[in-house]
Amino acid sequence: MKIIMMILAACLLGSCGVYKQYSRPDTDIITDSLFRDNTSGESTPPLAAKPWREIFTDPYLQTLISQGLERNADLGIARLQIEEAQAVLINARLSYLPSANLTPQAGISNFNGETKKTYNIGATASWEADIFGKITNAERGARAALESSRAYAQAVQTQLVATIAESYYTLLMLDAQLAISEQTSANWNEMTATLEALVEAGKSNDVAVHQARANSTALEASILNIRKSISETENTLSALLKEPSHEIKRGTLDSQNFSDEISVGLPVALLSNRPDVRKAEAELAEAFYATNSARSAFYPNLTLSGSVGWTNNNGAIINPGKWLSNAIAQITVPLFNKGTNIANLRIAKARQEEAVLRFEQSLLEAGREVNDALTEWQTADKRITLDQKQIEDLQAATDKTQLLMQYTSATYLEVLTARQSLLNARLTLVQDQIEKIQGIIHLYHALGGGKDSES
Repeated sequence: MKIIMMILAACLLGSCGVYKQYSRPDTDIITDSLFRDNTSGESTPPLAAKPWREIFTDPYLQTLISQGLERNADLGIARLQIEEAQAVLINARLSYLPSANLTPQAGISNFNGETKKTYNIGATASWEADIFGKITNAERGARAALESSRAYAQAVQTQLVATIAESYYTLLMLDAQLAISEQTSANWNEMTATLEALVEAGKSNDVAVHQARANSTALEASILNIRKSISETENTLSALLKEPSHEIKRGTLDSQNFSDEISVGLPVALLSNRPDVRKAEAELAEAFYATNSARSAFYPNLTLSGSVGWTNNNGAIINPGKWLSNAIAQITVPLFNKGTNIANLRIAKARQEEAVLRFEQSLLEAGREVNDALTEWQTADKRITLDQKQIEDLQAATDKTQLLMQYTSATYLEVLTARQSLLNARLTLVQDQIEKIQGIIHLYHALGGGKDSES
């Protein structure tokens, strides 16, 4: 026993590293500089802090998101992975407790016509002392794996909310473009009829009619493409909801309301809000404890075991039994294992360094996505103002050109050009309106939003 104690004492002096807890490493990434520009006021709550119901207030969209969160297969798989990680953690925690087994036995033997019955009722127990952190590191690693699973599930949910919202607003954009195109097509058909009347009256030539018909045909082809895009978007959204393809009930683009004040918060919030960053750090912690476990393999294992039982080994039935018990303390010291422990430690250290790099890269990617989304939103907002001014000027030019063609020498080409420019400007306005909304969606996603109000 003294020898065992001496070995353990010597090992304890050099095993401090196996007990360390994970702490965030110093990296080359300066968190405070991840955002290029934060133009929001301090009074405005950060966008990511708001539940998705407060961001997306359209009742049709809220219904779709709720259905997606309930039915989506990827999110369901992610939630099951959380349950798996929880079971692993419970198993790791139970490793601190001793194991016990009950082993009853009975037998019959016959010798020279004499039958003997034997009975043996015993119980065994063993316990591994966690002196060098083997069990502790395994439990801490399992806890980090659970956090990684939870972060992954949140990442799937955040992405799902953003994808459903983006698909929904794409439908609203297509609806608006379809309405504009159909209205323009009706106007162009009227113009074509007017030109045909002018040709019959000898006031114009048939070139104008052919040009007008060609423009109308091109617009009709564009309308077909828009309808095709609407159908494809509905099919994609139905698949996200785990439903057969069907028509999606929805509102209108003009009825959508979003705040013009956007707060991105502090860059350091990405560490707690972004699920992919949290997952990367959880994986780093898991790799850290794996390295500790690899170090623990170099130190002895101390196992305490014992047994107790009642036995009848002489075949008698009346008062034959005896109580037997024993206790064993066993220490296993790794001496030579063909370099396996050294190799495992090197592998664990390399994987830990890889995890550090992935964590740093996740921070950079998070900052880039926030900056891109913020720029997208700001640019679209400015473009909308310019689009509206352009439409006002083009509408006035179209009206005046139409009058000039009727009462002056202005040609049909000028009218067609003006109407085509007006159509393009109106379609561009719708596109920029959607890009502004998408900028909000992308920013919300980039900041780690998408949580339920309860979470």
